Amino acid sequence: MDVTHTQAAIKATYFSLIGNASLALIKGVAGIFGNSYALIADAIESTTDIFSSFLVLFGLKYSSRPADENHPYGHGRAEPLITFLVVGFLITSATIIAYESIENIGTPHSLPKPWTLIILGIIIVWKEFSFRKVMKKGIETNSSSLRADAWHHRSDAITSVAAFIGISIALLMGKGYESADDWAALFAAGFILYNSYLIFRPALGEIMDEHLYDDLVLDIRRVSQTVPGVIDTEKCFIRKAGMKYHVDLHALVDAHLSVKEGHDISHLLKDTLLSELPQLGQVLIHIEPHE
Repeated sequence: MDVTHTQAAIKATYFSLIGNASLALIKGVAGIFGNSYALIADAIESTTDIFSSFLVLFGLKYSSRPADENHPYGHGRAEPLITFLVVGFLITSATIIAYESIENIGTPHSLPKPWTLIILGIIIVWKEFSFRKVMKKGIETNSSSLRADAWHHRSDAITSVAAFIGISIALLMGKGYESADDWAALFAAGFILYNSYLIFRPALGEIMDEHLYDDLVLDIRRVSQTVPGVIDTEKCFIRKAGMKYHVDLHALVDAHLSVKEGHDISHLLKDTLLSELPQLGQVLIHIEPHE
């Protein structure tokens, strides 16, 4: 795993940890004193986000360990496993929010305080900014767990938007509409569950070696054509582990070359691919004779 990418991913995770811890406290206090269960639900999600960010941090550090005798391809597969745990936290928080929302809908309670809308407005802006920042780092580093962490921020922003709408309806319509806040929290729970699937699906594909990398295959074939002695390429299999892509590539060379000449071409091809495409990890070249 590239050291610079690892450091960038870990730095983004620390950003998430500090932000989630601060927001969980702010939301919890504002929800209790502002009579808003939607804000309390938001605080519950931010609290689970803290634990999930710790998991992401652990996964990034563990998956960055170099290859060893027992793990010749490195430890990158730990990352999607951590992503599964992060999804588990999301589903747990959504379930708690939904359960409490349904209970509160049938329970008489006071209207939320108007100032809670100001708190929510600030939270929405901050969470969307956090999503974009962490997602950008997730894409740059090819980290599935960091992208999952980014979706925590987006889910949090959506729950805050739902809470904002619910509180606004309750305040505008007045007595009899107190439960609008709770309905908003219930809607947010459903959205969190939907996002959980969106996060889970790519991580599952990564674990199962599902082929999702057509653009990278085209780049590999393009770079291969520039290497002297390579006539063409045939099979190209890619599997992702952590932030790196491992490649098995069949390259066509002149059938009349000596074994050593074919061997030298394969090494040159491998070195060129690793140089031109830094996201690659292990590259295995199989030489095929071309008549």
